[in-house]
Amino acid sequence: MSLKSFQFNLSNLAGWLTFFLVIWLLGSVGLGWLVNSFFILLGLLLLAPVLVFIGFRWWLQRNLIQAQCPVCQYEFTGLNRTQLQCPSCGELLKVEQGKFSRLTPAGTIDVQAVEVPAKSLED
Repeated sequence: MSLKSFQFNLSNLAGWLTFFLVIWLLGSVGLGWLVNSFFILLGLLLLAPVLVFIGFRWWLQRNLIQAQCPVCQYEFTGLNRTQLQCPSCGELLKVEQGKFSRLTPAGTIDVQAVEVPAKSLED
């Protein structure tokens, strides 16, 4: 009975000895590079979301335009160098040079209407 107990303890001891032998072997080769790599990877994983957030905010500040629709004067926001539709009047617009302009087909002449009072026509 004590012989079986002794064999059982040696099998547990063999597992631990193998584990410590592998650790000792890796330690003798040098684990500095592994530890440094782990900390660098951990640092990048913690730093990457912060850098992405800062970069996105910088890009958004450069490309987000707030201006008025040239047709209905409704003020809204759009991205630079894109085409969009005015939420108020539905006019197709493009964003150029920090302001909205009408998106018209080639050959269309854009005019401004001027209101003339009826009384001045009679005179």
